[in-house]
Amino acid sequence: MWRVLGLIFFDNPLYFVDVPAKTYRKQEIISFLNAVGIGIYDTACAVRRLQDNASDKFLEVVTPTNVEELLGQMPECRAIVTTGQKATDTLCEHFQIAQPKMGESSDFRLNGQPFKLYRMPSTSRAYPIALAKKADAYRTMFHQLQMI
Repeated sequence: MWRVLGLIFFDNPLYFVDVPAKTYRKQEIISFLNAVGIGIYDTACAVRRLQDNASDKFLEVVTPTNVEELLGQMPECRAIVTTGQKATDTLCEHFQIAQPKMGESSDFRLNGQPFKLYRMPSTSRAYPIALAKKADAYRTMFHQLQMI
C-alpha cells in the first residue's frame, strides 16, 4: 500500500520506505494519512484462519467490524475501499449492495447519506499486477473522490 501511495502522491514508490532499515516510515505514514483524510481499518475484529495460508478464501469472519459506528465517527467520509475479496464480500453482504467490479464502485446509502464502496486491487506484492498498474487504478479512484 505504501509504495502505491508513495507513487501516486509523491511520484516515488519508496517515499514511505526506510530502505536501509528495510521498514516503513511509520510517523510519515500517519502524518500523510491524517493530512489527506484516509482512514484504515479491517472489516473484521476477529477472524478464524481455516487453513495455514494467507488466502482470504480460508478466512472465517467471527466478529465483523461495526462499520456504522466507525463511519459515525467520520462524518465527512463518503467512500469505503476494499482491497481483498473477503472484505468486499463482508461489506457487500452487510450493506446489501452489488459487488463492484475491480477498480469500480457501488453506491449505497447509510443513515440517509450517500456512500461509495470501491473494490480495488490488492497492493500486496504477491498480487500479480505491476506496481504502476495498481497505482493507476488507485489514482483514478482518488481523482474521482477529489482527493488529488
